[in-house]
Amino acid sequence: MKVYSIDSQKQAVKEIEIEMQANTVYSFFNSILIDELTSLNGHVIYSDANAISEEKKPFFMGEQLIVGDALIFGKDGLIDIEATIPKADLESLVNYEVSDFYIESLKILKSSSLNLYRTFELSKEGEDIKLNSEWVLHVFNMADSKTKEYFISELKKAIETKVEILEHFQKMALLALNATA
Repeated sequence: MKVYSIDSQKQAVKEIEIEMQANTVYSFFNSILIDELTSLNGHVIYSDANAISEEKKPFFMGEQLIVGDALIFGKDGLIDIEATIPKADLESLVNYEVSDFYIESLKILKSSSLNLYRTFELSKEGEDIKLNSEWVLHVFNMADSKTKEYFISELKKAIETKVEILEHFQKMALLALNATA
């Protein structure tokens, strides 16, 4: 089956042939902790959930932040199938230029158990909104330098004082939502 792998270290997209078995994805990453992202239409992006703690290089696929290597399959309902996106189209979506803000935030988070993609719910004006920590990083990355410094400073404090990191990100998400009011 034709799939793609993205090597974040070598900054390369490769077309590979694999035989799909029950443990194929886990074997690829040598891990049982896998993130499954569906931000690429008709495809699934698998990445190693341990990549932050292992300080793997991040990159973007479109607007989606991915840390470490990725494996891309086509998706038909719940079934992984051969990738159908042309390699050149996939390569055009990949951007290896990641801001210092992201790099520093991820470095601070290496000792945490944060999963960037796990959703949480917040309420704003009676409306429940589903967000994730990746969104929080994205919003603060777009902020001015003073706000970025505040975010980094508060993140360091949260890690040092062993605050539940997901709760910290929920607090930061609420601040970001309130700033857009």
